[in-house]
Amino acid sequence: MVRTDYPRRVTDNLTTGVVVLDRQLRTVYMNAAAEMLFALSFRQALGAAFRDLAIGAEALESGMRRCLATTHPYTERELTLILPGEHMITVDCTVTPVVEGEQVIELLVELRQVDRQLRISREENLIAQHSTTQTLVRNLAHEIKNPLGGLRGAAQLLEHELPDDRLQEYTRIIIHEADRLRGLVDRMLGPTHPAARKDVNLHEVLERVRSLVVAEGLGSTEIVRDYDPSIPLLKGDFDQLVQALLNIVRNAAQALAGGGTIQLRTRVARQCTIGVKRHKLVARLDIIDNGPGIPPEIKERIFYPMITGRAEGTGLGLSIAQGLVSQHGGLIECQSQPGETTFTLLLPLE
Repeated sequence: MVRTDYPRRVTDNLTTGVVVLDRQLRTVYMNAAAEMLFALSFRQALGAAFRDLAIGAEALESGMRRCLATTHPYTERELTLILPGEHMITVDCTVTPVVEGEQVIELLVELRQVDRQLRISREENLIAQHSTTQTLVRNLAHEIKNPLGGLRGAAQLLEHELPDDRLQEYTRIIIHEADRLRGLVDRMLGPTHPAARKDVNLHEVLERVRSLVVAEGLGSTEIVRDYDPSIPLLKGDFDQLVQALLNIVRNAAQALAGGGTIQLRTRVARQCTIGVKRHKLVARLDIIDNGPGIPPEIKERIFYPMITGRAEGTGLGLSIAQGLVSQHGGLIECQSQPGETTFTLLLPLE
């Protein structure tokens, strides 16, 4: 015997959010997963227009009306919704018409949250990108350093043989430029020694970085601190973490050109995934500036060496920072738009 509440019990056990709308696009049904997704109970949502459930939901309205007119399903990928409290989620949405006779009587809306899958995919790409870059740079460094050593040695020998000081000036230029190129290669490689793991207070690292950047002269730039005092000590190399954070905060200060605000924010994240590895406890550090943002043409490549949006920049700071954080089992992510750029560092605390 099938109980009358059977359909409800089945849909309430789905992990996909299900919303049923009438022909006026008002809510007539919502399962438990949809309630959790919209942070709204079915009783509150009953009779409400779908467009009012979240900011961004109105983007589906034209597709839904097409479904009503044509009886054809409609799908929207990676739709961003903003929930109460400014919480942002990304969903895949499929709208299916429910047909009775030849007329659509209702629309079945399926919503599957894809934030975690997108984030894992993005992090895997960042990790693979960094690994590939490091391998390429190491091979390139080997190919450059060997002939550079021979070139420098030959210039030194030639310098001792030349009787004229004016001619020796040319050999000194060769030696100087060879040393400069070697230094550039070494900076691209980043630190070669492994991290010296000790108990480190993340806020002490941030305070050191803040004092260094302030000492360099920021004009009217303001640095705002929003620290979570509950973050425990992490195992890491104090100097390497200072260097990684300094590269990012210095970039933010230079992007602001002496004005604006940089926010340093720390939080604890639980059950957080970095790449494909899940950690029980992670320190999350956000470095946020209200500058012009990263140029769109380089946004996806900013962690590659020699990629920079500034004419005077070397493009090595972020690549080195990613390498240093990677040595600690962590990752740096970036989101940028005009008016807000956020670099997020994730560092395991286990």
